Amino acid sequence: MVSWLLKEALLQLASDIDLAVTIPTSRSEWAHLMWKLGIKGVHISERDTQHPNFQRSPDTFVNTWSVDGFLAEGFQPAELGWGTHESWLPSNAKKHDIGSCAAIYLDQPGINTRVKTWSPTFGPQVGFLVTHNESISISDYYTIRENGVAKFRPTVHYAYHPCDYALLSLHETLGTGRVQREHHVLRPEEITQGFDELGVLLYGHGRNAMWYGSHLKIEEARLLAPLQNATGLQVSSAMLAGIVWAIDNPDCGLVEADEMDYKRCLDIQRKYLGSIVKRYTDWTPLNSQWSELFPKTIDSTDPWQFRNILIQ
Repeated sequence: MVSWLLKEALLQLASDIDLAVTIPTSRSEWAHLMWKLGIKGVHISERDTQHPNFQRSPDTFVNTWSVDGFLAEGFQPAELGWGTHESWLPSNAKKHDIGSCAAIYLDQPGINTRVKTWSPTFGPQVGFLVTHNESISISDYYTIRENGVAKFRPTVHYAYHPCDYALLSLHETLGTGRVQREHHVLRPEEITQGFDELGVLLYGHGRNAMWYGSHLKIEEARLLAPLQNATGLQVSSAMLAGIVWAIDNPDCGLVEADEMDYKRCLDIQRKYLGSIVKRYTDWTPLNSQWSELFPKTIDSTDPWQFRNILIQ
């Protein structure tokens, strides 16, 4: 979903700054559009606020989606697409010597890697840099190479703020050093309030940063699909769109979401996404007391360096 929303967001940004463009039809054209817009990176920024009608019990991991899935991706090393504008490399960062070399990984788990990010409802927030495929596929897709050398590539990574009970559960997991005995995925009827806000934060361009994505309330999700909560519906509706696209294009073989027809897929999915929100913000990772308390950890010459985003 975020791969498709990103393309729509690029066109929205181009329109808002009066950059005359035709809709790109190739990977190279999309990459050059991102470069012309001056984008340095993208956060897949998510905030889940769904809350149930019961108190969480000790030794129980509560989440709005698969507990096993969250822990599996969270305990992997934190992976991110690595942009060409970055001037600093974390001391525990590792590069690849095969493949596209669009990514790096940190020698620490994603659920213990915190980053500063922004979303429309709550503004500045802290998220976890958990592993997600699109963090690497997007960074690779929008790379511009000359003579085999990357001349432009955005930094891309997830910045995930799970629901409150998942946060409490995660702290318990890290504190006890083991996964809880009971796993509980919240059913729609158990959730009394909340929403999932999932989109892309495009940063570093002339208007600083723009968030574009889905704001889906639990009440809307129940009406659209009674057996889904907001998080589940955002994911499963993307799967539905992908299946329809695959039926429409049976001979394309294995492709990344970035290579699919974003308009066709979003036309199918949009009815399940609640409100599509676009917000500009003047926030940067330097707009916090963290920068004042630990000035040696920041790069004041460029607010959008990963060094300023990563909480060290």
